[in-house]
Amino acid sequence: MSIEIANESGVEVDTDAVLAVARHALDEMGVNPLAELSVLLVDVDYMTELNHRWMGGDGPTDVLAFPMDEGSVDHGPGETAQAGGEPALLGDIVLCPEVAAKQAATAGHSPADELHLLTVHGVLHLLGYDHAEPEEEREMFALQARLLSSWRSTRSR
Repeated sequence: MSIEIANESGVEVDTDAVLAVARHALDEMGVNPLAELSVLLVDVDYMTELNHRWMGGDGPTDVLAFPMDEGSVDHGPGETAQAGGEPALLGDIVLCPEVAAKQAATAGHSPADELHLLTVHGVLHLLGYDHAEPEEEREMFALQARLLSSWRSTRSR
């Protein structure tokens, strides 16, 4: 699994942990091991610009997910490998550590925990999950919680 990460946020972040939680989520979801993912950490100004340009939102948001090619995602072992064995380009996850830190304070956990949650959230969006409807939200958030819990249990061994 190829995961590229770039921290352009100006905030100190444990990028190894962000990579590890993303890899764990992709592995647990049975994503093709040739898949490629990009994670970008940005400052509030750039996240505000992205949120406005792509989502029509005002102000910064915590995470944005930009799927590359939804047809190229291998959701699990039941699907056949892509012709030619080309890697699936999952897309980009954009995180804003400053927004994550504010949300973490409100939620009562660490900024690192919030970034891990947002990373898994972004991965699930790239895999086609959404939370616009109540049933979708229940499914996505339960899966998100399960993935975070299993990742944390592997780290504590």
